[in-house]
Amino acid sequence: MSGVDEIRLRVMLNDLCLPAVKHVWKTFADRSDKESWPAARFLAAIAEHELAERDRRRVERHLGDARLLPGKTIEAFNFTSVPMVSKAQVAALCAGDSWLEKGANLLLFGPPEYVT
Repeated sequence: MSGVDEIRLRVMLNDLCLPAVKHVWKTFADRSDKESWPAARFLAAIAEHELAERDRRRVERHLGDARLLPGKTIEAFNFTSVPMVSKAQVAALCAGDSWLEKGANLLLFGPPEYVT
């Protein structure tokens, strides 16, 4: 890749808080050069990669912050112990993902002994 100060580019990507792009830009640039991508396609590809990585890290961070115990899943929930929680409503929430796409919260409260 001629004419590009790779070290300076890495510093700039770091300053711009683009860690995924910093990691993969060279691979994408080489492919772009080889396949004669338009500049907009190259930019879209690295931006898409950055967004996907941010989503993955966000989910990972939230799961870590939640400190959920292993095995605590909806499937493991003992609905007969808590009759006021509707298994059908919970199943409907799990089947649809519009609440996830909106970033809405889903909170279920109850003592931990109800999960077997």
